[in-house]
Amino acid sequence: MIEKHILKITQELGIQARQVAATAVLLEEGGTVPFIARYRKEKTGELDEVQITSIRDRLEQLAELDKRRESILQSLTERSLLTDALKGKIDAAETVATLEDIYLPFRPKKRTRATIAKERGLEPLADILSAQLPQTVPSSEATAFVDSAKEVPDAASALAGARDILAERINDDATARARLRELYVAQGVIRSKVVSGKEEEGAKFKDYFDWSEPASKSPSHRILAMRRGEEEGFLFTRLTPPEDQALSILENLFVKNASASAQELKIAIHDCYKRLLGFAMEGEARVHFKKRADEEAVRVFADNLRELLLAAPLGQKTVLAIDPGFRSGCKVVLLDRQGKLLANDIIYPEKSVRELAEATEMVKAVVKKFNVEAIAIGNGTASRETETFIRKVGLPPSIPVVMVNESGASIYSASEIAREEFPNHDLTVRGAVSIGRRLMDPLAELVKLDPKSIGVGQYQHDVDQNALKRSLDDVVISCVNNVGVEVNTASKNLLAYVSGLNARTAASIVSFRDENGPFQSRKELLKVPGLGPKSYEQAAGFLRVRGGAHPLDESSVHPERYELVDKMAADVGCSVTDLLKDSSKRAKITAQKYVSAEVGLPTLQDILSELAKPGRDPRQQFEAFSFAEGVEKVGDLKQGMKLPGIVTNVTAFGVFVDIGVHQDGLVHVSQISDTFVKNPAEFLKVGQRVQATVLEIDLARNRISLSLKTNPELGPRAPRGAKPEGDQRDVKRYTDRKPSAPSVDWFTAASQKKR
Repeated sequence: MIEKHILKITQELGIQARQVAATAVLLEEGGTVPFIARYRKEKTGELDEVQITSIRDRLEQLAELDKRRESILQSLTERSLLTDALKGKIDAAETVATLEDIYLPFRPKKRTRATIAKERGLEPLADILSAQLPQTVPSSEATAFVDSAKEVPDAASALAGARDILAERINDDATARARLRELYVAQGVIRSKVVSGKEEEGAKFKDYFDWSEPASKSPSHRILAMRRGEEEGFLFTRLTPPEDQALSILENLFVKNASASAQELKIAIHDCYKRLLGFAMEGEARVHFKKRADEEAVRVFADNLRELLLAAPLGQKTVLAIDPGFRSGCKVVLLDRQGKLLANDIIYPEKSVRELAEATEMVKAVVKKFNVEAIAIGNGTASRETETFIRKVGLPPSIPVVMVNESGASIYSASEIAREEFPNHDLTVRGAVSIGRRLMDPLAELVKLDPKSIGVGQYQHDVDQNALKRSLDDVVISCVNNVGVEVNTASKNLLAYVSGLNARTAASIVSFRDENGPFQSRKELLKVPGLGPKSYEQAAGFLRVRGGAHPLDESSVHPERYELVDKMAADVGCSVTDLLKDSSKRAKITAQKYVSAEVGLPTLQDILSELAKPGRDPRQQFEAFSFAEGVEKVGDLKQGMKLPGIVTNVTAFGVFVDIGVHQDGLVHVSQISDTFVKNPAEFLKVGQRVQATVLEIDLARNRISLSLKTNPELGPRAPRGAKPEGDQRDVKRYTDRKPSAPSVDWFTAASQKKR
């Protein structure tokens, strides 16, 4: 069956059979997607991660199909129902739906109206009606089946039972199901109405109180919104095609003439559609469109997550991180260049003049004493007020003050990972540390979170959770391996996403590092318990050892190619170190000279590119961003204001932009560009900086409408569809804001004051 699968995937994805076959073999051998894409280009014909992932997923789907096929064949064999013709149909089935349609007539059934009619001996009458002979008189034929002992008191009852049998046969017919399935997908209309008496309670679904549109044209967010409204008990939805078309399909399939028997069959067809087949096909169509909506929502989430994970890092700097607050004060932590927590305390710049003076003196003294290089402020409650306070302290202009998106920080603070990292500190300290580390290296910190808690998707709690997790895990793995990981400083959470590693081997690496000191070379990884040759092969190229024994240990050149690079250097007459430093020596290398059966031009070009910039970070250079001064809350906004902002979430219906007022504004898809925009993701990315115009401020509902058009028309623009869950920042504050004792009395020592 593998050959058959390869051919099918080749046709579906438009990839050569040899590429699919080679990828399938590499995956079977335990190769990971990042490893295959990066280090096995010759074998796959330079397939990228997206193509390799598609092959992997399709192979798994086809394997599941085969598993179901075998289960069905076994069931039929055990019940002595399998014939050569039936086996041929089952073997030829290319989809689960087709397979289940073939199996449906033979599936063990519960007691139905049709089975009861069969028990009453009415199946022969059903056969007579099905033949539709012109001379047949149904009522006369039915008389022969009247039997009070079998609960068939008259001819009408006999005909009704026979029609029940015919209805079930029609329902079980594979061709009928396939034709109606196509109709539901192509012509199905999705309708939603409010549940009587739920108008006020379900007001957030008001757009769908009386909604109707072709399901094939309904975007992902509307389908998911209607489903959520239905699940919460506010909406009633149906998905049906024109009934006359459905009945026409069935009549054309089963009705042969205009005989009296055919009229009985028509009655059975109508009954089948309204009682059996219609509901079955509606259920399948709902699953179809839900799956399509899920795929789009998952894609949007994955794209947003990728942009967030690959956001520009500040780098290794001494950072003062602040988790703002009003009543409970601002939790402040000091992190060294490796992100290690040095100390923590609380300041209260909003309480009184005295507290403001203390906080000012404290921050100035600490920044000077510890050579703080940047200040990170969480963008939740009191963030703009805290930013204003910090900017008035009078710090050197060389120290950037950066607002950091703290979505999910509260979830991290209460997680097992955070408790393990900081067992002696409360939630507030952990949250502030996370804010500071996000500025230093977003990727390294965000991998500690469940991606769903980061809040950059649409309806993430409504989609298939297994599909969402698989997709988001793929994104995290791709990003981590694309950037590379410094093995001597990385957390076990980050290491776990490296190709070939998992939570167990990552923990072993950290334990080995703690016991034996920093790794001196990549080769030393083979000494880690539980990390065998296969794991090493998959992981080594993505792990960096800065200052390692071999000059290439801090590059993405795989150890299996060190010997080749050594030969290149020898041919040029220099060392590998010289090759890394001197571009004129690298220019003497002719890639074609080193092509072999194992190494082709794609790998050689990668190696030469890496020699020019060993261990380079593919992420963009960090640039500080500032919101507009004097605009700190929704009440400060005025229609027509043009404000700088940062895109925080991209959805199918628009994008959300943080303009520094604690509430993201929505740029509806119609307001993104002066030209027509169908897919917002083609224009904007999470983290992108924009200049937005305020269209409308709804203080009652705390909503802001924005525009990115050159000359927008001011006024309300109500977006279609319910507002998605997870589309705003996580501004939930901690409930247990009990200050923990500072690890070092450094703030008070710096200010020479005691509270």
